[in-house]
Amino acid sequence: MRIHIKFMVSPRCIVMVEAALGALGLSGSVVVLGQAEIPTRITLDQHCELKASLAALGLELMDDERATLIERIEAVIVEMVDGDDDTVRETKNSAYISSRLNYNYTYLANTFAIATGSTIERFIIYRKIQRIKELLRYDKLTLTQISYKLNYSSVAHLCKQFKKATGLTTSGFMRIVSLVFVALESIWIAN
Repeated sequence: MRIHIKFMVSPRCIVMVEAALGALGLSGSVVVLGQAEIPTRITLDQHCELKASLAALGLELMDDERATLIERIEAVIVEMVDGDDDTVRETKNSAYISSRLNYNYTYLANTFAIATGSTIERFIIYRKIQRIKELLRYDKLTLTQISYKLNYSSVAHLCKQFKKATGLTTSGFMRIVSLVFVALESIWIAN
């Protein structure tokens, strides 16, 4: 039995869902971003307990088909942007998303737009900007490496899209991050 879970965005979420399923006696489940394959049918009581357990973790058990599809689209985009698979870089976004979900891309794009009021492309850009921020803060990658990793045609394209989305240059963003870390460090030292 397959269930769909909203707000799963990291490997940590997978671990939390596995633990919640194990606590309900549903071990042996295969959990990936946005969904879990449970080897047996779950009872109504288990469903209610699982829904409550996931809610306590900030996750949501999905019951609506369209909402489930939107969550799956978002999970595939997160996987596509955050992953290190070179074949993803060589495939058009639309073809990748369509093949991963086994739906026509036009159908997916229309469903996503109706449900969210935005486009898949805007969500991809949003996720890339979030990923750029993460990589700038925590990794020691250059802008050239980040540009390649996120499939930008050039560093200039990455910087232009980042500035348009955030209002900051990448170097301005890093200055702000540095100032925040210095402020937090001085507060920590003072205490």
